[in-house]
Amino acid sequence: MDETVSAARAARSAREAGPRSVKRTLASIVLGFEVFVVGLAALVMFGLGQLPPAVALGGGAALCLAMVALIALLRYSWAYPLGWVLQAGLVATGFLNPAMFFVGAMFAAMWAYCMIIGTKLDHQKEIA
Repeated sequence: MDETVSAARAARSAREAGPRSVKRTLASIVLGFEVFVVGLAALVMFGLGQLPPAVALGGGAALCLAMVALIALLRYSWAYPLGWVLQAGLVATGFLNPAMFFVGAMFAAMWAYCMIIGTKLDHQKEIA
């Protein structure tokens, strides 16, 4: 009986939430890919000996966890500026490994594109 009630509540809350915005979907995709790239970059920095193991792997894990947490928080409008902060943090990792300037710039460009196009498409959906 309790399972039926909780399933009904979950279905009702999903219906009340409505469809996900395009902006949120695109942001989730970019952050999801970034998690993998940051994890691999942390392994590269560890493998090259550029940082102590705890700093390279711990910092990479912390940045990955921040991105995963942000994916969950994208339902709130204040989470998108935090995404910009994470993009800036990723670009700043270029001071540790110069190749990360390029990687960070590419992800920041994708983030900007997703924010602009996602907002535009969401506004078009509202009008239609």
